[in-house]
Amino acid sequence: MSARAIIFGCSGPALGAEESAFLRDADPWGFCLFARNCETPDQMRRLTDALREAVGRDCPVLIDQEGGRVQRMRGPVWRDFMWTPKLRAGFAAEAVDEALALRFRLIAHELAEVGVDVNAMPLLDVARPETDPIIADRALGATPEEVIRRGRIAVEALGAGGVAPILKHMPGQGRATGDTHTDLPRVAAPLEALRETDFAPFRAFADLAMGMTGHMVLEALDPDAPATQSAACIRAIREDIGFGGLLMTDDLGMDALAGTPADRSAAALAAGCDVILHCNATRDEAISSLSVVPELSGAALSRAEVALAARGGAQDFDPAEADARLKALTGEGADA
Repeated sequence: MSARAIIFGCSGPALGAEESAFLRDADPWGFCLFARNCETPDQMRRLTDALREAVGRDCPVLIDQEGGRVQRMRGPVWRDFMWTPKLRAGFAAEAVDEALALRFRLIAHELAEVGVDVNAMPLLDVARPETDPIIADRALGATPEEVIRRGRIAVEALGAGGVAPILKHMPGQGRATGDTHTDLPRVAAPLEALRETDFAPFRAFADLAMGMTGHMVLEALDPDAPATQSAACIRAIREDIGFGGLLMTDDLGMDALAGTPADRSAAALAAGCDVILHCNATRDEAISSLSVVPELSGAALSRAEVALAARGGAQDFDPAEADARLKALTGEGADA
């Protein structure tokens, strides 16, 4: 019997008996943590242990710890990092690259210490002048070449710390001019332009074990459905980009998507996603999603097993030395 093809969040910094029982019966493939779950290292270790105990296996525990605008674990308990556009604009390219390598190695160290073994990074969306701030404030670069180079830095640094990366937001959200938390962005660019620019960073990482879809309409592929729920977009991810890893949705609770949680989940699975993320669901919403989410099987189960194996294997590391070098290089960590 395998886990269900869904990833859930949890309500707070500790797991109560009722929530633990619900998660045991639901048996999600993994969990995703948010700021509400992150208070102290000791508290987080207890929580990640409790989540794994609830499902009775070494399940993945995910987080969005990009540094800058999006980091769930924040100061003063953990290191704060400069917003990426400020870093990119304020320093030479070589300094930015070294700072990012140090940043993601430090992030991996902090995650591993509290039992988090998957990070939803690198963000490989290419920033453009019109890109909505929800992406532009986090982007690694404004050209595919920049994004690929810095994406590789992030992947290697996280891996050196034993933390598995997730590519996002496939097949590319850089042209979106709206925030998927509140709107459904539409992208009218021709397919050839998407292939040349937006798909390129993801193609360079097509061998990675995990990727995440985006909730935007790419009219050249499917004028009706967002990528998360579009068979044509998922086919482009698999065939044009060549991604062979476990494909999960962005959070299905975002307002970019319509319908009940069951509707949203069923549409994403039918389109070809392997795993559903429903991380901020109420109990009723979680039950609604579970009504249509099966156990992992077939190719999706095989991809999930590869993804699990991508965790671990941290290399020796001196965080104090890395922290000192990062602060000397850019001042990062001292001023978020």
